[in-house]
Amino acid sequence: MTHTSALGASTGERPELGDWSSFEELARLQRDRLPELLDRALRSPFYAARYAAGGAPVTAGDFDAIALTGKQDLRDCYPFGLLAVDRRELATYHESSGTSGHPTASYYTDEDWIDLAERYARKWVGITPEDTFLVRTPYALVITGHLAQAAGRLRGATVVPGDARSLALPLARIVRLMVSLDVSLTWCNPTEAVMIAAAARAAGLRPDVDFPSLRAMFVAAEPMTAARKRRLSEIWGGATIVEEYGSTETGTVAGECPEGQLHLWADRAIFEVYSPETGRITPDGRGQLVVTPLYREAMPLLRYNLADDVEISYAPCPCGWVLPTVRVFGRAGFGYPVGERTVTQNQVEELVFGLPREFEVMFWRAQATPSALVLEFEAPEDIREHAARELGAAIDETLAIPHRITALPPGTLVPMDALTAERDILKARYLFGPDESWDKALMYQ
Repeated sequence: MTHTSALGASTGERPELGDWSSFEELARLQRDRLPELLDRALRSPFYAARYAAGGAPVTAGDFDAIALTGKQDLRDCYPFGLLAVDRRELATYHESSGTSGHPTASYYTDEDWIDLAERYARKWVGITPEDTFLVRTPYALVITGHLAQAAGRLRGATVVPGDARSLALPLARIVRLMVSLDVSLTWCNPTEAVMIAAAARAAGLRPDVDFPSLRAMFVAAEPMTAARKRRLSEIWGGATIVEEYGSTETGTVAGECPEGQLHLWADRAIFEVYSPETGRITPDGRGQLVVTPLYREAMPLLRYNLADDVEISYAPCPCGWVLPTVRVFGRAGFGYPVGERTVTQNQVEELVFGLPREFEVMFWRAQATPSALVLEFEAPEDIREHAARELGAAIDETLAIPHRITALPPGTLVPMDALTAERDILKARYLFGPDESWDKALMYQ
């Protein structure tokens, strides 16, 4: 079917959930789409050069022989080495966060954006015109904020561009917006959801009571344990926590079903697993996630190795979606030696958020040393020692490793000023009166 939306007219045909009833039909959808994708990819300088000597993939049968595209390839192609359309057709340009020191570029056409928004909008709780949707992720260069905004507008919601890492919108102001606007949906990472809750408490509000309009929180960017997910819902009065998984290079690649499983949107991309140890690429199992977006116009990627540690399964899910499931381990899947064991972030997180809710533990940190796990967390004074004893007992029982635990007063790990400050953001100013300080002339702060 041909789609139209508030984002503009669509010229492409993209499948929707329910357009297939078996994994065989899903594979047929992928194969049928491949020739057009391969043709488009070969228009980019990178893939044209890769296959200049011959052997270019042109049919679905050629797919398995395609070499992986890696992050270094994207860095080497910076900025437009993977551009497959005229630059006049581009709608937006983005870059990764550049944590390695070398950002990668990503760009999208209007048609790409309709595909991106449709995938993000596949939330089982729905995004509707009745919703006020607070977007609390960065807008600067990365795709996350723009992605949620596009999906919210696609479904008719009122979008509040809350940004993140912005001096203009400190946590205290975000809390005020959520109350004043009756925010019903939010989009942020799990840590930010806890930070907003702490800021609400600092303002004298109860996150589990004083935000009755909040029905769901969309979260991503951090692998999350079941214990952390439960705690987030408890903190926010039973709000549904819905996970999402993607990247600036690919957009959303997986979303959560009503049964709590992450499903790969395999009608819009081909997903594979790469084993660095063996060099084998398989459709399922554990290894690094390889993604081939099927509807990408501006920047086609063939077998792009996202390099995230995942596990893909084609086992049936009780939700009934005929889509593979994925478990995302990311950095949380890697561990450090403590004593005779290897300890992962997920293992520690399960124990911290497994503490009773009444202990009000929200912020913690840990350092794994060869001799002991050193862990600190914030807790109210009256239950601080009790919480430390319970956590220590849980570590003894579950991990059986040496440990040193310190319970700290609230405000130690996350300063109270970060939760309560309402910073003044001023426009540039040039003329001042005789009793005014001109020290901040020209400064936006």
